[in-house]
This record gives sequence, structure tokens and C-alpha cells, in this order.
Amino acid sequence: MATLYVEKFPDDVYEALRKRAKQRRSSIAREVIELLVETLPTEAELNRREKLYRRALRLSNMKPLTPGPFPSAEEMIREDRER
Repeated sequence: MATLYVEKFPDDVYEALRKRAKQRRSSIAREVIELLVETLPTEAELNRREKLYRRALRLSNMKPLTPGPFPSAEEMIREDRER
């Protein structure tokens, strides 16, 4: 595993990390790693997102299985309220 050293780290950010680590009974290093993992996508995550996006595009371009037209959500709500 790699080691990361950061110079000129802002004091206010360090203090926020220290407080967060204390609240969660964790180390500052562990908190930094968790924050980076949560916010910085890896190559595998980017590939997964791209695959999901392409699948969503394919699905949105598919024709419906049953013929339309279907009532709008507004029409269905109105009809339901009138019952």
C-alpha cells in the first residue's frame, strides 16, 4: 500500500478531520482514506458507471412492449381522485 504525505495542509481542515476522527473513534489517516474512497472514483468505478449509462441509454431507446398511448400521470391521479 502506498504512503501519502501532504505538506501545507490547511489548519481548519485538519481540525475538522481531527474532530471527525475523534467522534468516530478513528484515526485521522483512516478518516482521510474513507473520505477519498467515498468521493474519488477508481477506474473500475468509472467503468461501472459508463456501462450503466450505456445500458440506460439502450433501455430509453427501446420501444414499449405494449401499444400506447397511455394516460399521463396527471390524468391517472385525477381519475383516481374522482372515484
